[in-house]
Amino acid sequence: MRFEVLGPVRVWRDEDELDPGFPQQRALLALLLTHAGRPVPTSEIVDVLWSDRPPASALNVVRRYVGTLRRLLEPGLPPRAPGRRLPRRTGGYLLEAATDEVDLLRFRELTRQGKRAAATGRPETAARQFVLALGEWRGPVAMGIPASAREHVQFTAVQRELLETARLAADAALLCGHAEQALPALRRATAHDPLDESLHARLVLVLAACGLQAEALGAYEDVRRRLTRELGLTPGAELAAAHTRVLRQDVGHRLKSGPVVHLGRPIETTRTTTPAPATPAPATLDPTTPGPAAPGRTAQDPTAPAPAEPPASGPDGPGAVPPGAVAPGFAAGEAGVSGAAVPGLSARRLADRAAPVPASAGFGPTVRGLTVPRPGERGPATPGSADDRAAAPGPATRVGVGGPARTADAPAGRGVVGFVRPAQLPSALPSFVGRVVELDWLEGMAGSAAGAVLVGGMAGIGKSTLVLHWAHRAADRFPDGQLHVALRGSDPARPAVEPADALRGMLAALGVPAPRMPDGVDALTGVYRTLLARRRVLVVLDDAADTGQLSPLLPTGPGCLALVTSRHTLPGLVASGARPLRLAPPSAEDAYALLAGRIGAERVAAEPRAVDEIVARCGRLPLALATVAARAVGRRDFPLAAVAAELREAHGGLDALAATREAFLGSYRLLAPDSARLFRLLPRHEGPDITPAGAAALAGLPVRRARLLLGVLADAHLLTEPAPGRYTLHDLLRAFATERAEAEGRPHGP
Repeated sequence: MRFEVLGPVRVWRDEDELDPGFPQQRALLALLLTHAGRPVPTSEIVDVLWSDRPPASALNVVRRYVGTLRRLLEPGLPPRAPGRRLPRRTGGYLLEAATDEVDLLRFRELTRQGKRAAATGRPETAARQFVLALGEWRGPVAMGIPASAREHVQFTAVQRELLETARLAADAALLCGHAEQALPALRRATAHDPLDESLHARLVLVLAACGLQAEALGAYEDVRRRLTRELGLTPGAELAAAHTRVLRQDVGHRLKSGPVVHLGRPIETTRTTTPAPATPAPATLDPTTPGPAAPGRTAQDPTAPAPAEPPASGPDGPGAVPPGAVAPGFAAGEAGVSGAAVPGLSARRLADRAAPVPASAGFGPTVRGLTVPRPGERGPATPGSADDRAAAPGPATRVGVGGPARTADAPAGRGVVGFVRPAQLPSALPSFVGRVVELDWLEGMAGSAAGAVLVGGMAGIGKSTLVLHWAHRAADRFPDGQLHVALRGSDPARPAVEPADALRGMLAALGVPAPRMPDGVDALTGVYRTLLARRRVLVVLDDAADTGQLSPLLPTGPGCLALVTSRHTLPGLVASGARPLRLAPPSAEDAYALLAGRIGAERVAAEPRAVDEIVARCGRLPLALATVAARAVGRRDFPLAAVAAELREAHGGLDALAATREAFLGSYRLLAPDSARLFRLLPRHEGPDITPAGAAALAGLPVRRARLLLGVLADAHLLTEPAPGRYTLHDLLRAFATERAEAEGRPHGP
């Protein structure tokens, strides 16, 4: 059998195409295909087939459709027999199909392989797998079913999966220098979502990287007009920055310093400026650009001098420096801010919280009511300088490190934010030992062009400890300060931090008063990145939940480094250029040194057998070792043999390691029910390695489903994959899984 849902809903038996029946019956089949391998509740089926008001006979109609589909898929099936293809499950129905039988399952498997390749630093393999996945896409999802059914969240979610994979394909292809691989899929994706600026930014860059610069500029112009006509918007930061790169021919056929496209964040760009005329001219559109003026801009002034180069059609708001002009205080030809296309500058995108400060005030880039000084500048020399007299609204308030210094005409709540040097790093562990190889690797990353580093690993492995130790050691390399945000991605007691809240906290640390912070994540991100654009700041983002939470928090300036810790592999972050470092348990020697540093070398040397047992029963996990060391330090009158005996008497449980259990619980609670069930069953597996076939036998699942769930557990660092398709379970995670199976009182087997 072959099933297709990534386009028209179709079914084949061998070479013969079958008729799935009436549109509603097709909709039922499409819904079952999007859930293939998982039961679909009858309530969801009714909701899809009759979105407004289901008839009283709805359940009978569903049963009739199911019976018809069963006979279609298994022609010799006796009446009322469930068959093997479409059995009934508690509260619903299940379509049994192998991965190679359903286009959506093949797409998801190839996408998963691409993400794993990206997470392990193999962009060429990632691009190839993403493109193969998108080869399964033949049109709008579930064509041929009623329009009301296609609007159901299940089908729109699949459409979003396709578009997200198109983004990942573009990023990986640009990174490895094979942009042409992603071009056909990217054209299809932008045709399906003509207002998605992120997709169009990638299309512009991919076209340029393929040598099609004229077509890239045409694609930008098409979407710019569409945004203006249909939404009344100018292009956002990411799209405008892609356009700028193409105008400067700054998109090569192979990138040499990381990806051009960053998932969920603006593309780095540097605005090169040219001398301005004596009298500032109004902002204009590109003279080669036809069509109406975009919101927030004026029609071209025929008397104004032409710019030296084509201007970027970025989201310039009122009072912004015209493209091609230089603000007073910038030398001719001097580069502006890196990542200058800042979200939130358009008048349509950001509420008018305060009148904009003119670019002619003598400072750096303008961000809706805030002017950011360049490094080393302290503000205008005098309120009555020539530059001030040329400015439109008048002098601005300047808030520096030493406090406000308001000029006579400055209205409250507007003005220039002086840069504050933050020093937010929490205390580092004084007795840090080991991790020499990892520290050397981080040293190398600090000296490279890496903009972000992802330190991953299981709970309790020492990610935060390592990052903080290195951050303190390298603080002098970041003279403009260090920011730290605890994102609480795996905190079992509190929700993860929202990006907007994290940005407000960092902006406050950088000296931006709360009344002057804009609304919305995009606008906050724009101010944050502008402040950091030409500075060297270390940003530590601890315990990230996912790429969506992280993307707005990543600085784009070339002098900044983001250190991210997470219990997840975050393939989207790695695909955008972050360098991954996965931590394994320390060596036995480092584990001994950790205990000696906390308990005392003399006590460790006096009881070597007890120390051997402690290290073994803790699985060399730093958090478990630290817990045991704290107990030993608190009871110096107890021999270490007694501490080892406590671990032994726990009989493989975690009663003596409560902090470790709590840390594991933070990862476990994020699992979907089917992943959690498989995790609880894994301790029953005999042998050192777990394979998809072995997991399938344990859980009573198809092998392809077991393979997907094992991948989910590995991505959450609840399993380790030392070789492709072979997984191992840490001893303490095995004990935790056994505890959860007993505590939740659910049957072990299928």
